[in-house]
Amino acid sequence: MKLDLLKNQWLEIVFEGRNKLYGAYYLRANNGKTTMRSLIIGGIIFTFLVSIPVLANLLPDGSDDAVLDQKITTVKLPPKEKPKENLPPPPPPPPKVDQVKFVKPVVAKAEEVVEEPPKIKEIVDKKIGAETIKGDPDAELTVEPVGNGPKEVVEEDNNIYNTAGIEVKPDFPGGLEKFYKFVGKNFQAPDDEDFPGGKVFVTFVVEKDGSLTDVKVLRDAGYGTGKEAVRVLKSCPRWNPGEQNGKKVRVLYSLPITVNRAE
Repeated sequence: MKLDLLKNQWLEIVFEGRNKLYGAYYLRANNGKTTMRSLIIGGIIFTFLVSIPVLANLLPDGSDDAVLDQKITTVKLPPKEKPKENLPPPPPPPPKVDQVKFVKPVVAKAEEVVEEPPKIKEIVDKKIGAETIKGDPDAELTVEPVGNGPKEVVEEDNNIYNTAGIEVKPDFPGGLEKFYKFVGKNFQAPDDEDFPGGKVFVTFVVEKDGSLTDVKVLRDAGYGTGKEAVRVLKSCPRWNPGEQNGKKVRVLYSLPITVNRAE
């Protein structure tokens, strides 16, 4: 006997001797009808959604019936301002005190004298100038400022910074390797057979111009090595100074110098 799974024969076999009132039997028995109903409803909804743009195009558009009432209005632009000509500066206000033209005395013949110099009584309480000007005693006395006004006072930064917290650290031209070569070339090791060699720890300040100042020996290896280290550092070429906020500053630098035994 062949069993057709598309029909409900298999349900009778599966649920034989079981409670057919159970919901599983009912769902499987009506599965075909439920599926068909779902397909029909889904097809209707899908067809409606697809046809919405077509229906929208069929609806009448009221934009063709509307007539826009457009009027062209002439707008007058304001006339362009003519560039102001370079007018001469206004004449200075008349001085508060009368000014008398000063005529330089010249030795000449009487018939060649064109303008006589003013008399003493004419220049009392008056200014002497290149021309005669009538003063205004009620004019306001003004004094023109001299220079470009007060200048901003810039405080110079003379603080000493540590290398750990500075933006640009000072450096010897060519690097520390060349610095140690300079020290090794100029450092005179103690000429003493008992000198075993050692390290000299020094600190110094790299100034804004790159010079080394305030050289101090924190610990030396004895036999005059500390004094020799100070001498060599004071004769050292200028360093590249340190910078903070784009400005050159003073920086405290510390380093060890290894002194080998003289051979």
